[in-house]
Amino acid sequence: MAYDTDNIFAKILRGEIPCDKIYEDDWVLAFNDIAPAAPVHVLVIPKGAYVSMDDFTATASDAEIVGFYKAVGKVARDLSLVEPGYRTLNNTGVHGGQEVPHFHVHIFGGKPLGPMLTRSSFR
Repeated sequence: MAYDTDNIFAKILRGEIPCDKIYEDDWVLAFNDIAPAAPVHVLVIPKGAYVSMDDFTATASDAEIVGFYKAVGKVARDLSLVEPGYRTLNNTGVHGGQEVPHFHVHIFGGKPLGPMLTRSSFR
């Protein structure tokens, strides 16, 4: 799948759409989700044009990959989520539930989150 330069995250990166930014460095932008699914719900997106985790891990430079994942950890630490815990989530493709075609990781926290998937999810 080709990268869509008009996706919402590309527009946020270009400053065309505002966001509630909580962290930014050379590699990533992190901001609060506009429809949070937990008390803390942050999106971390790379500044490069990557469609999915598959695209990112296959084509990004080692520096981009390391920078991205270090930033995810930093955001979680800065938000005091390490203890008592948090969840990260990445959706890839139609079956994975990906809605925006720009690679991103969700960070959820601030309450007990329960199981991610249950056996009944597969029936």
